[in-house]
Amino acid sequence: MRAFIVDRYGKNDNELRAGDVPEPTIGAHDVLVQVHAAGVNALDSKIRDGEFKLFLPYRPPFVLGNDVAGVVTRAGARVREFKPGDEVYARPGKNRIGTFAEFIAVHEDDLARKPKRLTMEEAASLPLVGLTAWQALIERAHLRKGQKVFIQAGSGGVGTFAIQLAKHLGATVATTTSTANAGLVERLGADTVIDYRKDDFETVLHDYDVVLHSLDNETLKKSLRVLKPGGKLISLSGPPDPDFAREMGKPWILRPATRVLSHAIRTAAKHRQVDYSFLFMRASGTQLREITSLIDDGAIEPVVDRVFPFESTNEAMAYVDEGHVKGKAVVKVRRTEVP
Repeated sequence: MRAFIVDRYGKNDNELRAGDVPEPTIGAHDVLVQVHAAGVNALDSKIRDGEFKLFLPYRPPFVLGNDVAGVVTRAGARVREFKPGDEVYARPGKNRIGTFAEFIAVHEDDLARKPKRLTMEEAASLPLVGLTAWQALIERAHLRKGQKVFIQAGSGGVGTFAIQLAKHLGATVATTTSTANAGLVERLGADTVIDYRKDDFETVLHDYDVVLHSLDNETLKKSLRVLKPGGKLISLSGPPDPDFAREMGKPWILRPATRVLSHAIRTAAKHRQVDYSFLFMRASGTQLREITSLIDDGAIEPVVDRVFPFESTNEAMAYVDEGHVKGKAVVKVRRTEVP
């Protein structure tokens, strides 16, 4: 099958290689999914560049890609929830990525049926960002009606989803974006929109319950100052904390390093009586089914900026790397057949 492959880690002139790889084999609890579309994420670039090579088990060469929508073509002997012909979507487990390909094997626990009202391209845009927002706002922050949440980079993939989810939960939402994207985030439900090029959010926002951080270290430090005592600062971009090491299943190897890396921010958070945590989202078919219900009910809409043909996967990666994607960029892997 055709796929896009990481041959080596590195940031400079390190495009994915288009090549042929064996079709995946499936275990008893796996399904083989024919990939129709794959979402493109900043995480893909970070993996390609080697930023997670200490934490994740990938050894080049490997197929990249973390979001998939497609059709089940084969099911393992013990699979009960899915059958050939089912339209599905998923963020594959962290040890089994590879959606920039014509087929991928996915554990049934990581899979959900595709929302009926979405195209394959729209569905492929959602799993990673949707699960990230869900695990940050619902599972970790326990966000509830009447609370205030600051979601950074509101026009990005996680931001566009998280704003809608927070409004569904009844929260008041602030976000940062550019003037050009202010209308988008307002339509999604943002109550306070801060132009990051003109205004400093820490002079505007005060006494917030939750901050979802996804930017640089300076923004992380500023984020502490907009939270009230007892607030939660949840970071998607680090530094990783010791709990992350435990979640990755490598506490004895990673915990000392993560303790050092996150010492400054954890100390500053404790001083301000704020809880700091680093979130690296995990695959969950159960949570995806909850997300599907919200989508089918019309509570959340996908935001897709551009759809690239499969052969232009490197161009899609470069587009995401520029940092100006509204919502998500998606690769269309399987062409629609004309009767």
